Amino acid sequence: MGLQPLTHEQIAERLAALPGWEQDGDAITRTYPIRYHAAVAAIVTIADRSRRIQHHADLDLRTDHLRASITSHDAGNRLTAADFALAHRIDDIVAAHQALPLD
Repeated sequence: MGLQPLTHEQIAERLAALPGWEQDGDAITRTYPIRYHAAVAAIVTIADRSRRIQHHADLDLRTDHLRASITSHDAGNRLTAADFALAHRIDDIVAAHQALPLD
């Protein structure tokens, strides 16, 4: 899964390819402005994909936004390539759910 911790340079390079994500200590985070029910649906999909790859994000759902935070617990809570792969997946999932009409 890529549990080798990344260097500061590798983290900066990967963040540059992930607009909206930022480093917060030993994690990467992103806040998505998204309607509540669309976020709930996105969380279900994120949880399913996370289970399949055995790598999970911390998710914080609010009325008008969803915040994701990712780090590799199995690598001593350091950032790894797996974290950035999951961030790309979450971006795709949230984008798909934001595009779905819910009413």
